Amino acid sequence: MRTLILSLLLLMTNLQANAISFDKLSNSDVTAGLKEALNKGTANAVGALGKQDGFFANDRVKIPLPDSLQKIDHAMHNFGMGRYADELVLTMNRAAEAAVPEARNLLLAAVKEMTLKDAKGILSGGDSAATDYFREKTSKKLTAKFLPVVQQATAKVDVAQKYNQLAASASRFGLIDDSQANLDNYITQRALAGLFLLIADEEKAIRTNPLEQGSKLLGKVFGAILK
Repeated sequence: MRTLILSLLLLMTNLQANAISFDKLSNSDVTAGLKEALNKGTANAVGALGKQDGFFANDRVKIPLPDSLQKIDHAMHNFGMGRYADELVLTMNRAAEAAVPEARNLLLAAVKEMTLKDAKGILSGGDSAATDYFREKTSKKLTAKFLPVVQQATAKVDVAQKYNQLAASASRFGLIDDSQANLDNYITQRALAGLFLLIADEEKAIRTNPLEQGSKLLGKVFGAILK
């Protein structure tokens, strides 16, 4: 019981120290520190994904066949048609890799538009508060940017076009989920999910180890929250 009480007192002391440290930060420090952090995190995420094998060689974000095709993937390989499935997986991931660089300017614009209220809310929020902000502000715009790039990439592969024709018919009869009825839309959404996943990783790393980010401002702002 005594140990529990001491632990609670220590937690309350830390929370009070955080509040004091955070309140002492100037508005300009809060905004500048957060914007620097977000610029750094988004640049790292876009850079990691927007290159050859950025998706394809990363099991955490690699885009698999839609569920409707996964059911017959094994059979396709058994009947010597595996190359078509493999070609489609590679095409989907190459399409995502080509689309992700389109996110850079939109993400930077979202940072520039951030208000002081947004900044303070993100800074004092959870590990994914900034990522959630990006998702809310940019998802629709990113979808509009990604989709044409994805369409251009899949247009070069006959199997992708055949999938869309079959999936559209199957969707009308409720045989597959509407989210997988169009391959281009499926790839676009998976590309966005992968991008936000890596942005969340970057945000968490900055929050956890602000002093290791090579920036005095980041250390000052995020370090205040950790004290």
